[in-house]
Amino acid sequence: MDIEKMTPRRPYLVRAFYEWLVDNDLTPHLVVDATLSGVRVPKEFIQDGQIILNIAPRAVGNLEMSNDAITFNARFGGKPHSVIAPLYAVHAIYARENGAGTMFEPEDGYADAEEGIVEEDSEDIGFDVVDSIAESKQVESPSDNTPPERPKGRPSLRVVK
Repeated sequence: MDIEKMTPRRPYLVRAFYEWLVDNDLTPHLVVDATLSGVRVPKEFIQDGQIILNIAPRAVGNLEMSNDAITFNARFGGKPHSVIAPLYAVHAIYARENGAGTMFEPEDGYADAEEGIVEEDSEDIGFDVVDSIAESKQVESPSDNTPPERPKGRPSLRVVK
């Protein structure tokens, strides 16, 4: 089969490097071009058109690495966000601790997608902050007006062996 007709190798390499870094107790980071269309990241953390994303298992939830995109939930500045990083926008994966990893060269399979740079005046796809249920249903209870009572007596802890 001709190499031009093959699927891009980037999704396979990203998954392989991710697994290798995690198996070696390193913290995998992605470098994503935030100027490309389809990228959904918190705009306040973009620097020079790029964002570096910590995708360690302890830092993200619901991590999915498909052949088209990397999606996950994470907290940025204490606020939960849903992140979408199409693989054509991923420029590198590396370990925070020692820089082990790789950068990706442009691939023919992504040539059309990489031309879709988001411009300032283009329609904003928006980035939704996930609100907690408690915040969206603010029900006032009688105890909301009174401060909580202090517990009486001495605090006590018991050693359990």
